[in-house]
Amino acid sequence: MLADTRAAARRIAPHIERTPLVEATALGERLGCKLWLKAENLQVAGAFKARGAHNAVFLLPDNLASRGVATHSSGNHGAALALAAKRRAIRAYIVVPRGANPTKVAAIESHGAVLIECEPTLDARESRLAEVVKSTGAQFIHPYENADVMAGQGTVALEIIDQFGGNGPDVVVAPLGGGGLLGGVSSVLHEAQPSVVVYGVEPTGAADGQRGFRTGVRVQNHVPDTVADGLLTTVGVPNFEVIRRCVTDIVVAPDAVTMSLVADIEKATGGRVEPSGAVSVAGIASNRDLFEGRSVVAVISGGNPSP
Repeated sequence: MLADTRAAARRIAPHIERTPLVEATALGERLGCKLWLKAENLQVAGAFKARGAHNAVFLLPDNLASRGVATHSSGNHGAALALAAKRRAIRAYIVVPRGANPTKVAAIESHGAVLIECEPTLDARESRLAEVVKSTGAQFIHPYENADVMAGQGTVALEIIDQFGGNGPDVVVAPLGGGGLLGGVSSVLHEAQPSVVVYGVEPTGAADGQRGFRTGVRVQNHVPDTVADGLLTTVGVPNFEVIRRCVTDIVVAPDAVTMSLVADIEKATGGRVEPSGAVSVAGIASNRDLFEGRSVVAVISGGNPSP
């Protein structure tokens, strides 16, 4: 994975932002640690998803790319894929569940993608996407169960290593939804800086990853209940295996704690923060004994909150 991620970093460099690593001194003092924020809320398209989407799109051979790309997405991956497709001058077809975050849906449309609405269930998303792929010949780019996407997300860790310097931080914390970000980040650190401990964080009401991690059996179906709309999905199959191998543990944070920290994170990073992006810091606040006195980098994964 490390070699693929390094290649991804070179491939996507012209298309993404090298986001800042911000020292959040006051917030860290409140939480009892030395805290840095990896500000992916300032990334193009407003989230880390731009990394994986651009890597996957620009890796496609011309004969496949010419047919376009397609995916199902509640928002950030769809917007990122639409932008990457626009930059490669190919068509993007995005299946979006009814009731999705309107900010993210507007972002998808702003990049010229073909928007296809479906019922808000995984079965509906997958069946509608299958119809789109069959009728258009577009290449399906999965939001997280895709090695090229995961390699692109792993470039977050390469930047953290470079920006932090030395032997890196003691701990890196990242949100967990489908596992593209946590899988990519943890696999890179596992190979490049194995002394760095990696934790994933989920909302208390969407803790399928924690249950699966601690039992060793991936949860396949659950009913999430959280304001963090980017973390509603279950952990992907290949992502789960990477996370089990490379992550120390998965912790959880209540939505109330997450929402109480959004304004502080926005002040520190200088950009909007969505609940899914604030979950990593909420995980630190809700599990202080794991992080006290340590140097910690929290990945702020996105900045596209609901209106």
